[in-house]
Amino acid sequence: MPEKVDFKKTFDAYKAHRGRIRVLEVPVMRYVMIDGSGDPNTTPQFVATIETLYPVAYTLKFASRGELGRDYVVPPLEGLWWAEDMSAFTGARDKGRWSWTLMLMIPDWIDDGLLDAAVLRVGSKKPPPRLDDLRIASLDEGLCVQTLHHGSFDDEGPVLAEMHDRFIPDNGLTMRGHHHEIYFSDFRRVAPDRLRTLLRQPVEPATPATGIS
Repeated sequence: MPEKVDFKKTFDAYKAHRGRIRVLEVPVMRYVMIDGSGDPNTTPQFVATIETLYPVAYTLKFASRGELGRDYVVPPLEGLWWAEDMSAFTGARDKGRWSWTLMLMIPDWIDDGLLDAAVLRVGSKKPPPRLDDLRIASLDEGLCVQTLHHGSFDDEGPVLAEMHDRFIPDNGLTMRGHHHEIYFSDFRRVAPDRLRTLLRQPVEPATPATGIS
């Protein structure tokens, strides 16, 4: 049997520590993605998205093992989150105003042919609810800051405020792109106080202030 790769253990971009914010360069990665909006706790669209992504991801994993001899643990679920006013995350936590993209990473040895075949195979059985909304895209985040949060999603606010309002400006950086979360715990099965979530924010050097002489 081929050795099974676990990206949570081998991939540097999945490394983070509680109470410590690190700066890193995240490489370009390819994902299966589905977009949505609204409160993830109440919108049926959110559950339907998860129910669509995982059948594709597992079909792809088994195809990789069977056809390429390369086995791996399906990577953790990830989410991009944004709102017109980002205080909806760090302050009010107004989930009804959130937009999101849920996604699962595709290993770099998977080619388009294997990926397309996996999607077709899933659709040929009982198609999951949002298969027509699934897309494949690359994400190029580059320079980022990230940390590990332990506990409920509703307790992320102070951690994000520390990252956004202190660490990023204090290090001469400014935010860009979307807030990014990586779920090391299955929030459908794990108690909220035991969740482990990587919190990431793409950044860039702040533009120096220019004086007028």
